[in-house]
Amino acid sequence: MEQTKKQRLGFGFYGWMLMIFQGGAFFTQVVFTNYPMNILADFYGGATFVPMVFTIATFVAIIMQLVLSRFIGKVRNMKNLTLIFGAISLAMGCIITFYPVPFGVSGVWITAYFIESVCVNMYCTFTCGILVGQWFPRRKGTIMGITTIMFPVGNGLISVFAANVFKTGAPTPSSAFLPFLIACIATWLVGLIFVKDYPEQCGAYRDNDRSFTPEMAKKMMLEEIENKKTTVWTTGHTLSNRDFWFISIVCGFLLMFSVGMMTQTATIVAQFETLNYTMVMMLIMVFGIIGSYILGVIDTWIGTKKAIAIAVIVMILSGIFGVIPNAACLIVSLILLAVFMGASSNFTVSAAAQYWRREDFSSVFACLNPVANIFNAIAPTVIAFLLYTAFGYRLCFVVTAVCGAVSLVLILLFSAKHVKEVDDKYRAAAGKSLDDKLSGRK
Repeated sequence: MEQTKKQRLGFGFYGWMLMIFQGGAFFTQVVFTNYPMNILADFYGGATFVPMVFTIATFVAIIMQLVLSRFIGKVRNMKNLTLIFGAISLAMGCIITFYPVPFGVSGVWITAYFIESVCVNMYCTFTCGILVGQWFPRRKGTIMGITTIMFPVGNGLISVFAANVFKTGAPTPSSAFLPFLIACIATWLVGLIFVKDYPEQCGAYRDNDRSFTPEMAKKMMLEEIENKKTTVWTTGHTLSNRDFWFISIVCGFLLMFSVGMMTQTATIVAQFETLNYTMVMMLIMVFGIIGSYILGVIDTWIGTKKAIAIAVIVMILSGIFGVIPNAACLIVSLILLAVFMGASSNFTVSAAAQYWRREDFSSVFACLNPVANIFNAIAPTVIAFLLYTAFGYRLCFVVTAVCGAVSLVLILLFSAKHVKEVDDKYRAAAGKSLDDKLSGRK
């Protein structure tokens, strides 16, 4: 028994390989999608133009996800689809890395950035997220809490490193991006070599739980694959469920202000000449790592709803401190923002995995993730617009606090009990078992 308990505490070799793959996907998004809006936008069309391209690209990705949601249960190899989106993202990352800075709009760079923004969205938040849910249905909060650490790490490292490179007058972004591009390619190769759709396909176990025999684990996997084809949570059923909307809107607001504000940190920090940008980004990185991990563990320990509620309260406090017009309060606000920034991408995976059955996870997540990403899509454009109003950066934090308050109400309205009641009704109508024992749902 003691050995089993220790085994459950770990993630297993292949589990760690999946986590490296997912973490690398998040890192790829930060480096080649978020960061160009922060510093490089001025070189390629301006502080509002590049975020607008990102917004359009993200909406394209959202449409792709919603279309895919209609037959997600019949996709035979999610790993291969993930690798394809990752490979295209990295190819576009090569163009972003090596294309010369033109100091003006560049059709080549903008096209590459657009394709990158579409494909990396599919790569890191959609297909990789489905793999995590299939490998760790009960421990998804901890897994995502660890892997989303790459958001603050990516923001912190490249913001400081690349900003210093550009001060030297480098003719191309390659000096700034190349080390990060190599790291992103390496993590993609890890996925190519070691990751499978399901842990049972490489001799591993779901949640690294070795209390099942290999035969039992394989039988459960085959049953799950078959049941996914006839999921009762169709796109129509999912989108008509009130609790789905309560939790997806809240996930959307968390994403909106974590991503949106991070794309404009250079402009926000510049409001106070006394602030050192490098120091602020290091603080954001450190507290982002802490927040991502702690909220991920809380998610696993006490549930996704409570973890989201805590993140939303932190979001409200960030907005309140950011409104106060002094440098110290702005630092506190950005630290609080960092705390929920990394965790903001945890919750779409966690909610779908915790409150719906394993066999329904993919179809629900395929709706929840694109809905939440609608907010993510408009975030950089909205934040950039708010920054350039007469009220300046403080208006960004006012809106953050207000949306945080709305989110708190919505997450308190969310009812896991009601989700189960609706699930039971759909399953009874379809002639499926109501047994919850192996559903994966808490």
